[in-house]
Amino acid sequence: MKQKTHSGAKKRFRVKPGGKIKRKKQGMRHILSKHSSKRKRQLGKMTYVDDANEYQVKRQLVL
Repeated sequence: MKQKTHSGAKKRFRVKPGGKIKRKKQGMRHILSKHSSKRKRQLGKMTYVDDANEYQVKRQLVL
């Protein structure tokens, strides 16, 4: 039986050609008034999944 991709993970992660997985940073949904402008600007950027968590994400994406 074929393994299915986790539908929540496929919306949150993008696999780059080199094999790295990009993700959005957390903390930009609500209660932003307590954050500085610099912090909010940095949270808007994309980043890569950490090496420690890459195995779990790849399992969800069936890679």
